[in-house]
Amino acid sequence: MKKSKKETLEVKNFEGFNGCLEVMKNPSGLKPVEFKILVKKDKIDEQTKGGIWIPMSAKEQQEMKQEQATLIAVGGNAFEDWEGRVPQVGDRVYIGKYSGYQVIGVDKEKYQLLNDKDIAAIIGG
Repeated sequence: MKKSKKETLEVKNFEGFNGCLEVMKNPSGLKPVEFKILVKKDKIDEQTKGGIWIPMSAKEQQEMKQEQATLIAVGGNAFEDWEGRVPQVGDRVYIGKYSGYQVIGVDKEKYQLLNDKDIAAIIGG
């Protein structure tokens, strides 16, 4: 899986925080609005680590089971009423299987645009 480029921003006087944050660049060119978020679903490998090709039907079954994604961008009001740890851009998350809709970014990649409430869990959070 391709690693995302990150840049460092200096943050001052943000609710008492003085330091640096790592921010993931958004190559999609899409900016969600309101309560929407933009994620990029994980790609399912077509070949195992041992070199065995996975048949299309098995690959489709694997895609149906696995709905992991990386949070790419968030709208202005997303997560405003969340309690506990709020997902951040760059976090790996589980998303609802049939939530949102697919969009194509300016980089010609497929993304999923969905509501903030469609995140089921933060991976490793």
